[in-house]
Amino acid sequence: MPHRRYRFHINGIVQGVGFRPFVYRLARELNLAGFVNNTSEGVLIEAQGPLENLDTFRRRLREEAPPLSRIVDFALKEIPPSHDDGFSIIESDDNASASTLIAPDMSVCADCLRELFDPADRRYRYPFINCTNCGPRFTITAGIPYDRPKTSMRVFPMCPDCEREYHDPGNRRFHAQPNACPVCGPKVELRDRNGDMIATDDPVQSAVDLLKAGNIVAIRGLGGFHLAVDAFNDAAVSELRRRKGRAEKPFAMMAPDIETIERFCYVEEEEKALLAAPTRPIVLLRARAETPVAPSVAPGNAYLGFMLPYTPLHYLLVRERFDALVMTSGNYSEEPIAIGNAEGLERLRPLADFFLLHDREILQRCDDSVARVVGGKTRLLRRSRGFVPVPVFVEGEFKTPVLACGGELKSAIALTRGNAVFLSQHIGDLDNPAAFKFYQHSIGYLKDILQIEPEIIAHDLHPEYLSTKWATEQGLPLVGVQHHHAHLVSVQAENGVSGKTIGIILDGTGYGTDGTIWGGEVLVGDAREFTRFAWLEPVPMPGGEAAVREPWRMAVSYLYASFGAGIEALRIPVIERHRGELPVMLRMIDRGVNSPVSSGCGRLFDAVSSILGIREVANYEAQPAIELEMSVDESVRAVYENALPERGAHGSFSVLPLVESVVGDLRSNVPLSRIAAMFHLTLAEIFVRLAKNAREATGLNKVALSGGVFQNVFFFNFIVTRLQGEGFEVLTHSVVPANDGGLALGQAVIAGIHAAGAGK
Repeated sequence: MPHRRYRFHINGIVQGVGFRPFVYRLARELNLAGFVNNTSEGVLIEAQGPLENLDTFRRRLREEAPPLSRIVDFALKEIPPSHDDGFSIIESDDNASASTLIAPDMSVCADCLRELFDPADRRYRYPFINCTNCGPRFTITAGIPYDRPKTSMRVFPMCPDCEREYHDPGNRRFHAQPNACPVCGPKVELRDRNGDMIATDDPVQSAVDLLKAGNIVAIRGLGGFHLAVDAFNDAAVSELRRRKGRAEKPFAMMAPDIETIERFCYVEEEEKALLAAPTRPIVLLRARAETPVAPSVAPGNAYLGFMLPYTPLHYLLVRERFDALVMTSGNYSEEPIAIGNAEGLERLRPLADFFLLHDREILQRCDDSVARVVGGKTRLLRRSRGFVPVPVFVEGEFKTPVLACGGELKSAIALTRGNAVFLSQHIGDLDNPAAFKFYQHSIGYLKDILQIEPEIIAHDLHPEYLSTKWATEQGLPLVGVQHHHAHLVSVQAENGVSGKTIGIILDGTGYGTDGTIWGGEVLVGDAREFTRFAWLEPVPMPGGEAAVREPWRMAVSYLYASFGAGIEALRIPVIERHRGELPVMLRMIDRGVNSPVSSGCGRLFDAVSSILGIREVANYEAQPAIELEMSVDESVRAVYENALPERGAHGSFSVLPLVESVVGDLRSNVPLSRIAAMFHLTLAEIFVRLAKNAREATGLNKVALSGGVFQNVFFFNFIVTRLQGEGFEVLTHSVVPANDGGLALGQAVIAGIHAAGAGK
């Protein structure tokens, strides 16, 4: 039978995931000749043999690819036969243009885990065990193609045993770039807060002993440091809060297995799958009524954030040692996570008592991702480790590379190539100087690792955002994108929708095209343009940003708008507690002194939380709204009918009747849990009615939901159910966060459309 020869160009996540050894073994099994190698454009394969075998090879390449791989482009053409002697893996080509995808960091696999706890294995209890199916990728990679010399493993020459594994096609570690063992690989050590080495034969066991004694231990992990403490030791957790400057924001925890987590939380099947996924995010789970976890772990919250171990070191720390460890980011609040040993010792010395360190360099800091399951789908709240740098693929191709700068809070940037949008890991809030430095580093790193040089920069319209100021200094063509337009296009893009859509965009703050603060919007538009169909009637924010930190100010603003001078006569707790400050607040509002007006839906949640006496001062972002949600009686299904819009209503819509109804029920001693539920349901119903009005006016039937307010599970579930009940097709976020962490995706798509239009 005459032999044929095929050339395959395969791109996607195909480097560092065992793709070449998989191809090698498959080709050998089918008696094909040729070669496979990594290039900067992905993987190149030439295979020669009988046509039947080649067709089987082509089919199985897709069907049986390694679990961590993801094929995006699969090109095939027949070429003239050659004279190969068998099938081989050849050295990587370092000269082509970069279009391959770097794999994200993945949790240790089951095979490596078995070896880790096998006393007969040469890697028994070795904290850096990995193979082609698991382990570090993004955080140790300096360049492409993904080979050991371009990773932080370059300083660890393999011993003869590891070399044999690396070159053995039948071995799971065949061409595993981070391959190492106790003889030749990275090592851990234990130090005190002064940086002095602690003599111990087993640094991990010594760290366990210190944690059990109530100490705070800084642990250098995969993408940076964690601060760890026994989750059942309330005094130790409270001390960590004091040192970290994190008064009440919940801490994440790590547990050894799902069965243990089920002792503390209700865990549905979809949540079990998310916990156990190779991405290993922190998953928000509803807490059981009685839990032994220290109350200071998540005060005032009905949910606990748990993750499973994802590195060998984590397993060594928690398995059969702890049912739960607090594992929070190694930083002061709002600063980037520390990554280097020297950096960690310097920055975290005031926070940690001891340091469990290692000598494998972290090239890119990367926080834990945070997710939850809502409506049967994974919803990311923070997109970082395990998900980055996997791109979001959109309809059409970007003709011009775009850099999207994101926003100011929960910042993430994006770069475009072809039909791919590469979002950075979570960076944080840019008003912190260290975070802004990390922001600039992340832009440079992504440009280098992806070899993308942007020609257009997209940025938010807010002139005071540091991301906007940075964009204007780069000397490239700029596309300013309205904040909520970016939200709308972000959810459209991840759902593969390009036509006009009704958008319900609800968050706290976004700079509007009229110079006011938006955030409670019904938009109609696509990536080319948008119109503002309806919005919450703006109210003043007395004190500006101070009204975000002290939401009782928003309560005063809404109450003054609702009751006028009658506010003085209100005998409700928020007014009584701030009666002395009331005259100043009212004068500020009347005179427009430092009182910008806002339609932000988040500010309305703040106001109602304060009116009900739930939260008058915010210790972390969205705390008033979160605690308002936690207080809801979920059995309630009533709404305030007098607060709903009429058919055809559009433009500015007043929610003062809703506020007045809340106050009326509060004064009538209706249970707070019922009032909170009716507020949520009524507000959701308001936007359902406004969406119906938009449909009548435009004929559109798709509704896109975006903005941080949709992280409220009770509100989200109700509005989705109601919209679907009214016959709408509802677009929601799953691939990127609904909050500002997904903003750069929308900015990038809008700028790409703008560039394409300008080029016509």
